[in-house]
Amino acid sequence: MSDPVIKLTGLTRSFEQGGVRIDVLRGVDLTVQPGEVVALLGPSGSGKSTLLQAVGLLEGGFGGKIEIAGTDATALSSDERTTLRRDRIGFVYQFHHLLPDFNAAENVVLPQLVAGTERGAAKVRAEELLGALGLAERLDHRPSQLSGGEQQRVAVARALANKPALVLADEPTGNLDEATADKVLAQFLELVRGTGSAALVATHNERLAARMDRVVRLYEGVLS
Repeated sequence: MSDPVIKLTGLTRSFEQGGVRIDVLRGVDLTVQPGEVVALLGPSGSGKSTLLQAVGLLEGGFGGKIEIAGTDATALSSDERTTLRRDRIGFVYQFHHLLPDFNAAENVVLPQLVAGTERGAAKVRAEELLGALGLAERLDHRPSQLSGGEQQRVAVARALANKPALVLADEPTGNLDEATADKVLAQFLELVRGTGSAALVATHNERLAARMDRVVRLYEGVLS
């Protein structure tokens, strides 16, 4: 049996604010298997983004154990965590964060070049992903020339460009109207499942969460 893509054991995160200790995550345990898409459901302020930051190895200060694709990330150096994040994790945010001076294809090529992919192969991969997302005719368009839904689809392609073991999405359709959100999510799920990646998708939308393989709920730092 293959290793879980995510395995969290007793994950905690606390902050001091005005002399008061705030426990954001309180002993979170979570396992996500390859090919599984899990919705992380919870109201605003429940700790969803903090949990994604932990799994994405974006900051320190967490207690407990974080394992990504069989690697104990808590035992790694900062440089080793950066490499693991680059090679094994893709990110989709509520705001697309595309580079405005580069076209759609270039935005998907660049992370592959950073990871050491040859330019020609990176271009082919970008065109395949964008084509699968219905953007074959928009490869040369810059973000300002794309609709919100199109921009978010480019962000999805970018997240999947390096064939990550794990995709983390933080309210990925939060800025889209309902019809566009449904379309982008459907394409996202199809691509993730087709590559065998795992995904953890933070949302407060019960309707969208129901379309994923499993729903876990975070409330006041406790996962259920």
